[in-house]
Amino acid sequence: MSVVPTVRQLLITLGLCMATALSSAAWAQEMVSVKVNSLNMRSGPSTSTGVLWELKRGYPLKVLKRQRSWLQVRDFEGDSGWVARSLTNRTPHHIVKAKVANIRKGPTTKSRIVGTAEYGDLVRTREKQRDWVRVQTSDGKAGWIARRLLWGW
Repeated sequence: MSVVPTVRQLLITLGLCMATALSSAAWAQEMVSVKVNSLNMRSGPSTSTGVLWELKRGYPLKVLKRQRSWLQVRDFEGDSGWVARSLTNRTPHHIVKAKVANIRKGPTTKSRIVGTAEYGDLVRTREKQRDWVRVQTSDGKAGWIARRLLWGW
């Protein structure tokens, strides 16, 4: 009896491994943002369920599960709920998760501080570079924040 796998067996195994890896990576990283001015995060996948939170435009959410036209999501504080998929998009944003985050002219701690952002502030993601994210605040401040101080994409 031969223990050497056939080419067909190898291809099937390789295909299954790749499919598992790709779906796990995509699932673990899927993010959406609120695309409307105001969005209700609900306790279940229906407009007849209770409203948990009201989220504003740009708020980033991690997708946990899909159910028809609804997404089960988690926010930066770990709260989860349901949102209508049609009211989300793929425009990247971050939330400041540090008490205070310096906004710097360049992507280094040696760069001049041009502003600050506080815990819970929403910022638009413009660019990512290693451990830094170039952001823009709602009042127009632009600069770089260390990625470890942010949550989102």
